[in-house]
Amino acid sequence: MAIQRLNHAVLYVRNVEESVAFYTDVLGFRVKLRMGAGAAFLQANASTNDHDLGLFQLGDSARPSGAGRETVGLYHLAWEVQTLADLADLAQKLSAAGALVGASDHGSTKSLYGKDPDGIEFEIVWLVPLNLLDEATIDASSSIRPLDLQKEIDRYGIDTPSGIGVSSPAGVRAGLTEVFGEI
Repeated sequence: MAIQRLNHAVLYVRNVEESVAFYTDVLGFRVKLRMGAGAAFLQANASTNDHDLGLFQLGDSARPSGAGRETVGLYHLAWEVQTLADLADLAQKLSAAGALVGASDHGSTKSLYGKDPDGIEFEIVWLVPLNLLDEATIDASSSIRPLDLQKEIDRYGIDTPSGIGVSSPAGVRAGLTEVFGEI
């Protein structure tokens, strides 16, 4: 059986309440289930997964992750947004929370980078839809440049759906909207 996609991620955090507040207030996740005071399962706003993120509390004495500095481990998770309007909104929210640590143009993807209260890095990404990929955009994918979000909005449109034909099969959004209503 072939793997289709990442269904959810689980993170160890120092303080579940602090992490839940960050992921809900800043990134728009919603709590789906709590297991006592030490675990929470969250769902992304536009997700149909049971949950997308699990959080397990270790306590305030937990040391920071050494991944990428002194130990092997995960570098970051990447979540896809639906539009550049969503990316712009999250850029403001991450900045206001002091959690925005970078913004990059990878050619076919436009990315924000943030860190949660425990310093765990994540990426928020918008993918250029297949029908808008041109040779210059594909060529630009071999390098990383600073993201000029307004330039990308002007080029692609603020409400253009992310990744149609790339990360999402063409027509999937329309079909899901018919079944679930506006997502």
